Amino acid sequence: RLVGPTLGEDSLQKSLVAGLAGMIIVILFMLLYYRLPGAIANIAILVYAAIAFAIFKYFHFTLTLPGIAGFLLSTGSALDANILIFERIKEELRSGRTLEQAIDQGWLRARSSIFDSNMATVITSLILFWFGSSFGATIVKGFSLTLMLGVVISLFTAIFVTRSLLALALQIFKPKNLQRWFGI
Repeated sequence: RLVGPTLGEDSLQKSLVAGLAGMIIVILFMLLYYRLPGAIANIAILVYAAIAFAIFKYFHFTLTLPGIAGFLLSTGSALDANILIFERIKEELRSGRTLEQAIDQGWLRARSSIFDSNMATVITSLILFWFGSSFGATIVKGFSLTLMLGVVISLFTAIFVTRSLLALALQIFKPKNLQRWFGI
């Protein structure tokens, strides 16, 4: 019956709790299903979040509920890219390739799918941003901007950060039992 500032504050708190709960579930799933690559993906997602929040802070973005939704959706894109890469690596390992060959081929085969899906999202975000400016739907602008920035950052973290962290982890741990370390 009454709409006041407490409604927005309550929605923000619930969104943050839901985001945190979702993140915990995803982190646990990645660890249990993908094991070492899942741990790497979790670290890469945290790096992604740190970069995104640093950009939001640097440019003084005000995160509204639609902006938070765009950020959470782009987090899914970052995770999706890691899943595509890891599934390709697992396919290559199952076909008998060495670990180094499987990683190279996995990244090579996943790259086009990752790039295409992320570019489609960026184009869609640009269209949403334009329509948000043109037709007075300014609430869409925050969503599209955080989604677009998040997807660009997720593309960077999936391609460069995840690969670098995986290479570092393989140098440190030198896994012999690929079934145990990669969840094959």
